[in-house]
Order: sequence, then C-alpha cells, then structure tokens
Amino acid sequence: MSTNIVTTIDVRDIAPRLRHPLIMKTFNDLTPGQAFLLVNDHDPKPLHYQFNAEFAGLFDWTYLEQGPEVWQVRIGRVAA
Repeated sequence: MSTNIVTTIDVRDIAPRLRHPLIMKTFNDLTPGQAFLLVNDHDPKPLHYQFNAEFAGLFDWTYLEQGPEVWQVRIGRVAA
C-alpha cells in the first residue's frame, strides 16, 4: 500500500469536465510508492471504475472519509 502522499487535489471547486483529466495526470506523474489525496463532494465510484479499466493492478484506493458531504480517497501507485 502506498503511504507517501505527495499532493492533495480538492476537486470540489473544479469544473466537472476538468476533474478526471487532472486526476489522471496527477496519477501518471506518481512514481511507485507515491500517492495523492483526492477530496470530492461525492463518492468518486465512477472514477474507481475508470482506474480499474485503465490502471488495473497499478493502483491502490483507500477511502479515508466517506461523506456525506466530503469524500477523501488516497490513490497510490504500486509497483508494476
């Protein structure tokens, strides 16, 4: 499990169409063992499905807070 959180992305004030590209770029910039913290105003379950489709086996996903108003997820890159 990744433990080194290198940045926090709070997407609550970012236009929805810009959220996933920013999240994907941030993940792509991680090295194995690094993670980022995602802060959102809803459960990012669709994003989790996208990660499973694009990065299967390369990430870990840990909910740190699960609503009802704020969700925080640590998303880390694991070794390939």
